[in-house]
Amino acid sequence: MTVGDSIDIEIGDLHRIENIGSNDVIFIEVQTGTYFGEDDIERIEDDFGR
Repeated sequence: MTVGDSIDIEIGDLHRIENIGSNDVIFIEVQTGTYFGEDDIERIEDDFGR
């Protein structure tokens, strides 16, 4: 992806982001729908122990 690109992730899709470059990445998450809580997040793998 490049500057200004966006991606849609469907409900239930497994996903992960990684910066493979040397520049900082600004990641903006936008949720849509009627429920915006985070208690429905299921972490499949987490390198940071969350």
